[in-house]
Amino acid sequence: MPFQIHALPAQTFAPLFTAPRKNLAQHHATIVTADQTPGFPCRVSLADAEIGERVLLVNFTHLSASSPFRSSHAIYVREGVHQAQLAPDVIPDVIASRLISWRGFDAQFMMQQADVIEGRALGAALEATFEDPKIVEIHLHFARQGCFCARVTRS
Repeated sequence: MPFQIHALPAQTFAPLFTAPRKNLAQHHATIVTADQTPGFPCRVSLADAEIGERVLLVNFTHLSASSPFRSSHAIYVREGVHQAQLAPDVIPDVIASRLISWRGFDAQFMMQQADVIEGRALGAALEATFEDPKIVEIHLHFARQGCFCARVTRS
């Protein structure tokens, strides 16, 4: 079953790059400088920040549904990037190169399936998970840090 990985929209985070420090704190955010690569995976561009790039580190609610699985975690966003528009069935290197935890949710955002897999093997797992008609979307997380990576739907 074909799948589509969705990056987060840039406009959600753009105002925070110019916000005063006190406003950043109200959004549970800070600006940091990437000091290694890989290491600062952007959820908007779906690419790692380069050394010296300014990145926003912000707590992001990636599952806001009224569900026991409602969740938020810290994510990185690179400054001045556009939202990645991936073709169906494409897994960007920022995901393919890492250990990924995935969680399949039904229409009530109850977790129905979950596993941990090397990113390079993720495509087959996504396709197989979407064979289950109960699954409406899958959330990807960087397994080691536990932080949200991207949302996946059927394409």
